[in-house]
Amino acid sequence: MRALVTGGGGFLGSHIVRQLVDRGDQVRVFCRGDYPELREWGVELVRGDIRDAAAVQAACAGMDAVFHVASIPGITVYYRPYYETNVLGTQNVIDACRKCGVGKLIYTSSGSVTDAGKPQLGVDESTPYPTRHLAHYPRTKAIAERMVIKANKTPFTSGGHSGELLTCSLRPHLLWGAGDRQLVPRLLERARRGWLYQVGEGKSMLDIIYIDNGARAHLLACDALTPDSPVAGSVYYITQGEPVNCWDWINEILSLANLPPVQKKISFQAAWNIGACYEWFYWLFGIKTEPPMTRFLSTQLAQSYWFKIDKARRDFGFVPEISKEEGMKRLAEDLKNFHF
Repeated sequence: MRALVTGGGGFLGSHIVRQLVDRGDQVRVFCRGDYPELREWGVELVRGDIRDAAAVQAACAGMDAVFHVASIPGITVYYRPYYETNVLGTQNVIDACRKCGVGKLIYTSSGSVTDAGKPQLGVDESTPYPTRHLAHYPRTKAIAERMVIKANKTPFTSGGHSGELLTCSLRPHLLWGAGDRQLVPRLLERARRGWLYQVGEGKSMLDIIYIDNGARAHLLACDALTPDSPVAGSVYYITQGEPVNCWDWINEILSLANLPPVQKKISFQAAWNIGACYEWFYWLFGIKTEPPMTRFLSTQLAQSYWFKIDKARRDFGFVPEISKEEGMKRLAEDLKNFHF
């Protein structure tokens, strides 16, 4: 298979690339930066911006499948960057797939697209999108997901042949593991500086997904994506299938770096109010960085979020091969070689 991975230099994207290469697929990566290690794997690297429609179309030319992973995550308060990359960028990918005759589009969404600021306890894919999101990331990812699903089975004519674009969307929730240079390092840095507080009562249950399992789910979904398959036009939650206590897990990660467990505590309501003030202040004064607390972040740290993965198990045989315990062992080894 000839596959394009947008955002292939990132955490999830690079793991998808690695698994595609390992099984013998021809892989092209579309990304903004330069990643020499990808070239060492035999990957074709195309540099460009997902907001550039012409560049995206050139990258999609000749591909059988596109894994659209590129996005802007985070909790900054300005909408435009999220809209331009996550929404308009996704539209560029959809249009390019049609124009280039790409048969499959696998979109990386987020477990937060249905988050309305309330706990989600064992919900499935029938859960509706909320009328209002608490952050621009889940809002724009939800918009883009709907665009991708709407594009399923749209016809195309390219290079003298006709066909239809098949699409699906995967919703991994809290990707983590060896090689992460965002979530875990930032968590440890906050702990070292004394900036880490337990939000809420410490009883929240959270779904997580080890990075290799998340990447493998994308390949399984792609392989099962055929015109007569239920995967076409569907969305899927992707998790370990075993929720963990949020703060027990965070303390376990801290212990890998020989840091003490979280001692400071703050109520959910106080964190929510502080987050609202930070959001207003950052917006008012044009601060582009992420606030230390937001309303969305307070809900994620204090409330329970876990999801059913029965649909992914049934439709494309997804089973998390790497357990949480094995994942923690791998993370521990990775942290030994990482200098903060």
